[in-house]
Amino acid sequence: MTIKIYHNPRCSKSRQALDLLKRKNIEAQVILYLENAPSVKEIKEILKMLKVSAREIMRKGEAEFAELGLADLNISEEKLIEAISENPKLLERPIVVNGTKAAIGRPIENILEIL
Repeated sequence: MTIKIYHNPRCSKSRQALDLLKRKNIEAQVILYLENAPSVKEIKEILKMLKVSAREIMRKGEAEFAELGLADLNISEEKLIEAISENPKLLERPIVVNGTKAAIGRPIENILEIL
């Protein structure tokens, strides 16, 4: 089974997560999500695995979050997912997927629970 990591090389937590996988001798498919944004379908699958809403995996400090008015609680889940797909900077990082399980690597130890 392929383990995937949605990775941003400029993010220290993302680098730490990748390093953790390497230390555990786990080869992961590295998805540079800023270059290859996840589709709406992929995001929905990740949300299902994480058992969270789209709002919970959004980086609220990003300029796009404010510019798009995403703090509005009346915005539908579908619109939030579309916003993440169209603006991948909004996706919390790192996210590691192992089969039917996923974890947000904040803190990094969360990843150990799905390995």
